[in-house]
Amino acid sequence: MVRFHPPAPKILRRNLLKKEYEKEYKGLYVEVRNNNVEKALRVLKKKIQEDGIFNELRNREFHQTKGEKRRKSQAAAKRRTQRALQKRMDEQGY
Repeated sequence: MVRFHPPAPKILRRNLLKKEYEKEYKGLYVEVRNNNVEKALRVLKKKIQEDGIFNELRNREFHQTKGEKRRKSQAAAKRRTQRALQKRMDEQGY
């Protein structure tokens, strides 16, 4: 069984056994079963997407002012309402 997580810092390596470090480490991890790394990567990507880490990384890549954040959130709200309106038109006809 292989887990994806960062290696223990040197200080922790001296003081803790590997099992103890794994107990202390909290975060995402994926078990690789039957040497199927591709499936493990798919599962990892799905977990990351569900946690919203991709979106957070994208937002933190560059500094955004308050105005930019507000404009982006307003544009997202417009897209949501347009999508809901289109869905209602398709399903109910009004």
